[in-house]
Amino acid sequence: MADPPSPDSLSKNPIYTEAELEEIAPRSRDSRARLFSSVRNKFRCSGEIAKSLLLKFIPILSWLPRYPVKEWLLGDVISGLSVGIIQLPQGLAYALLAGVPPVFGLYSSFYPIVLYTIFGTSRHISPGTFAVISVMVGSVTESLVPSEDFMTSQNDSNIDTEARDAARVQVASALTLLVGIFQILLGLVQFGFVVTYLSEPLIRGYTSAAAIHVTLSQVKSILGVAISQGSHPLSLIYTFLKLCSKIPQTNIASLLIGVIAITVMFTVKYLNEKYNSKIPIPIPIELFTLIVATGISYGVNLNKLYGVDIVGNIPTGLKAPIVPRTDLFASVVGNAFAIAVVVYAFTISLVKMFAVKHGYNVDSNQELIALGLSNSVGSFFQCFTIGTAMSRSLVQESTGGNSQVAGAVSAAVILVIILKAGELFESLPKAILASVVVVNLKGIFKQFKDIPALWRSNKIDLLVWIVTFIATILLNLDLGLAVSVGFSLLTVIFRTQWPHYSILGQVSSTDIYRDVSQCEQAVEFPGVKIFRSSCTLYFANAELYANAVKRMCGVDVDKLIEVKKKEAKKKKQLQEKAEKEAKKGLKTKKNSEETNRKVNELEFICPQIPEVKEPETEGDAVYENIEEPTMYNMESSECPFHSLILDLSTVSFVDTVSIKILKTIFRDFQEIDVSVYLVGCHENVLDQLECGNFFSKTITKRQLFSSIHDAVTYISKVHSKKPPTDEGSFNSTVL
Repeated sequence: MADPPSPDSLSKNPIYTEAELEEIAPRSRDSRARLFSSVRNKFRCSGEIAKSLLLKFIPILSWLPRYPVKEWLLGDVISGLSVGIIQLPQGLAYALLAGVPPVFGLYSSFYPIVLYTIFGTSRHISPGTFAVISVMVGSVTESLVPSEDFMTSQNDSNIDTEARDAARVQVASALTLLVGIFQILLGLVQFGFVVTYLSEPLIRGYTSAAAIHVTLSQVKSILGVAISQGSHPLSLIYTFLKLCSKIPQTNIASLLIGVIAITVMFTVKYLNEKYNSKIPIPIPIELFTLIVATGISYGVNLNKLYGVDIVGNIPTGLKAPIVPRTDLFASVVGNAFAIAVVVYAFTISLVKMFAVKHGYNVDSNQELIALGLSNSVGSFFQCFTIGTAMSRSLVQESTGGNSQVAGAVSAAVILVIILKAGELFESLPKAILASVVVVNLKGIFKQFKDIPALWRSNKIDLLVWIVTFIATILLNLDLGLAVSVGFSLLTVIFRTQWPHYSILGQVSSTDIYRDVSQCEQAVEFPGVKIFRSSCTLYFANAELYANAVKRMCGVDVDKLIEVKKKEAKKKKQLQEKAEKEAKKGLKTKKNSEETNRKVNELEFICPQIPEVKEPETEGDAVYENIEEPTMYNMESSECPFHSLILDLSTVSFVDTVSIKILKTIFRDFQEIDVSVYLVGCHENVLDQLECGNFFSKTITKRQLFSSIHDAVTYISKVHSKKPPTDEGSFNSTVL
């Protein structure tokens, strides 16, 4: 182990306490004035500010005039065509997940994309229908509009599908409008940071569970059976049991179609990934599968001969806008907020990933506004809630997409299909659409590899992942998200309850201080204890912090205080006894003088009387038969260090409870003659300490320093000039 550092090895630079530093560079005291100035600047109106706000709110006005046509246009067109081809089967398939007819998936793949192109800030994501969001919408539509309510008669099992689908479209539109309103409001109040409460393990665990929900919802189409799904807790378990009971009724033709389609698409996608460097554009296997399956179904007439369920009527052309039913808001408000947050969480994670990769900036709050406008305006055209699919976004980026011009091209592809080619897919088996959904979940299912990785790296994050997954499986998507966020926040609270406490030492010949238990080169400075906590200090862990300070310093502070009090009490008793004996001695002296006078008279009369000796005197006091007082052994109450430094560099704020605890620490250690110092306090923490009346005659700003090294240097200078007291301890008064 290295030798303890000496005072001579410390810095020769000037050392300033907080009080001295504020004299040199005073801090601004008027926080109200700063706040007022900030608000005034934000609401100040000028031509430049209005222009910047316009460009911020409508980003296309800033990047489109500077669009490099020669460099980017070809890549964007190729990328847009590729994404549009993929968007077609996904739009049809995800509409079934949302519980609405397939054509509404095409609407949701057109209108929102156009709006995001105008208002979005990301150049590479592909907004539109997304499996996880679609299944969340489907859980709402199927719970509010169950199929059982549309039986043609009590004795007939036939369902009025047109009336049911119309009712579900109204629910989906109302839900989408409310989702958009929430997103716009959150964006306007700069609430984009809400997604920070959705950690990556939480999102990945949630999407993994959602993939299970999505897959199970599509098994019924592959098996060719009809079952109803709910959105209540344990609904996934009940759906699984219903599917098991329906297995004997499986349509063999539908099952074969689904298995063959899944096998073919998985194989081609594997080849696309393996030879992606040699293939300029991935093979659009989903589109080829749709075309081939539609042709076979139409030629063989699978619906009539084998009972294979098909898509059915797909109307061509665009529909006039319709105002969604606002009376449904009360029934879907909770689901709408959950979906709004989940959509934003998925989107912003992809937005930031591509922004970092390609080196451009994005605006998180503007992304919320762009998504909100896409959903709220789209709801008037009977769109259901859209999100951002990772598979399409990766295709858009890998095929040369450089801007949202690619998104506009993909929207144009969907528009052509809506106007002219939609009816060509009326004979498409629903098993094919279900297969498309399942195959595109492959990337999400790969997230189960997180479990062994998190086990090795961070078990708390693994616990968040597992709890999120189980809660979402058992409680469904909306309640599962709420429970997951609550549990994730609890882990943060629990971590602050058990932070890492450490005693720091100086690394030889440096001004760096490290944990002495983890760094052999770090040596404690003689007579100084430096304490640090790894987390902030607030009401929930303030008491634990105080106990840890006393425990880590290696002394029983409370016992030393008790011993000190006993010593003081005993000294006082001895002093009182000495004063009494002194008074008694004075009285004895007077009596002895009277006795001497009488003795002299007797000697004159009778000289044979023996002489009476006068007691020994010392000054004005007489000590006759008084034992020397036994002093208490001061070594038993002596603290092995004279200074304690509390490193508050990790503290981001203090509340009233933590201020009281800090005062208690100062009081207790000063009672055992230990000086306490604070270092690393941020400006806002200093303001909070001042407002909390922390400073007083016994606690001054001369006990605050900017760094540990400054405090240690100051202490070494003070105690090198100060001789120890008679008791062997140092004076706690700070110069």
